[in-house]
Amino acid sequence: MNKRMIIMLVACAVVLGGVFGLKWFQDKMMSQVFKEMAAGQTVTVSATKAKQDDWVLSLNAVGTVRAIDGVEVTTEAPGVVEKINFESGDPVEEGDVLLKLRDDVDQAQLRALQAAAAEAQSGYDRARKLYANNNLSESERDLQRSQLVQAEAEAKAQQERINQKTIRAPFDGELGIRQVDQGQYIQPGTPVVNLQSLAPIHVDFSLPEQRMSQIDKGMKVRVELNAYPEETFEGRITALEPGVNSDTRNFNIQARFPNEAQKLRPGMFADVNVQLPGSEDVVTIPRTAVSFNPYGNSVYVIKEKEDAKAAQSDAGESADGEGEPTLIVKRRFVETGRTQGTLIAITNGLKPGERVVSSGLLKVRNNAEVQINNSVTPPEDTAPQPDNR
Repeated sequence: MNKRMIIMLVACAVVLGGVFGLKWFQDKMMSQVFKEMAAGQTVTVSATKAKQDDWVLSLNAVGTVRAIDGVEVTTEAPGVVEKINFESGDPVEEGDVLLKLRDDVDQAQLRALQAAAAEAQSGYDRARKLYANNNLSESERDLQRSQLVQAEAEAKAQQERINQKTIRAPFDGELGIRQVDQGQYIQPGTPVVNLQSLAPIHVDFSLPEQRMSQIDKGMKVRVELNAYPEETFEGRITALEPGVNSDTRNFNIQARFPNEAQKLRPGMFADVNVQLPGSEDVVTIPRTAVSFNPYGNSVYVIKEKEDAKAAQSDAGESADGEGEPTLIVKRRFVETGRTQGTLIAITNGLKPGERVVSSGLLKVRNNAEVQINNSVTPPEDTAPQPDNR
C-alpha cells in the first residue's frame, strides 16, 4: 500500500513538473519572439532640436477678475413698481432712471407740507415786519421762524422720500438680469438688478511673500482666460497690499486692464503672468517632447547608431555600422523649468542642438530604432495664436 502511494505521488510530480515546464518554455519562446519583433521594428516619429533662447523673467499666479465698481441695485423705500425703464443686459450711464415706484400718496403729502411751509413763510414775514415796528416781541418772532424751519424740513424730508422711489444708476456700467416685475410690491433692500462697471476692470491675485521685493506698481501683467484660450490680455499693476496674510504668507496684488472689448467679466478665473525686468538664457523644447512621470520627467534623445555602439554593448545589444547609419533613441531624465506657450525650459540634462523626439513618445522605447518624418510637427511658439474655429 505504501509502495503504491509513493509511485502515485512520484507520477503526479512528474506530470505537474512537465506541465509547468512546458508552460515556462512557451512563455519564454513567445517573449523572445516579441522581443525580436520589437527590436527589428522601426518607429516613425517627428523630431526637433533643443534651442538656446532668451526668455523674459516672469512670475505666474492665478487670479480673479473683479469690477472696479459693482453693486446689486436695491431700493431704499417700500412701494409698488410702477415703471421699469431698462431691459436685462442694457448698458447704462450714471444717473439713468432704472425703476420708479408708485408715489401718488407721497406726492399729495408733499403738496400739503409745501403749503404748510408757504404759510409758515408768510407768518414769519409778517412777524419780521411787526418786530421791526416794535409791535411784536422777539420771542414771538423767533417762534414764527422756528415754525418755518420745521415746516421746510418736513417738506424736504418728504421730497427725499419721493426721490428714494426713483432708482437711478449709481455709475456707468452694464446691467445684469432684472429681478423685479412691474406691479410687484417690494420692501427696502429688495435686489432690483446687478450693475457692473466693465471698462476698465481689475484682476486680483496673490504671490508668496518672498516675491514682494520683485513686484512694484506699473509692472506689465498678462492674463489668459479659459473663455478665450486663444487670446492674451495686457494690463499693469496698480496696487499692492501693504501687509502679508499671516495664514497664507501671501500678499495681494491688483492689476488694471483697459478691457475695451469687455471680454474680462467679474468672477472669471485668470492665469496671471507678471513680467519682471531682465531675462534669462534657457534651453527650450516643445512640451510634447517631455514625458511627465511621478518618478521624473524624461525625453528621448535621437542618436546615430554608430555613436551609440558603446552603450549598446553595455546593454548586451549588437550595433550594425554597415551602410547608412540608422537612428536610435536614448531615454534621458531631465529637469524642467517654466513654460511659455507650447515650449518648456530644460534646466538640466539637455544641451542646445541635441535632437529629441517631439511626437510619438508612446510608440518608442529605450534603444529603439526610429525614422524621422517632420511633415507634421507640434507647434513651437512662446505665444501661440490658434485659429478661431
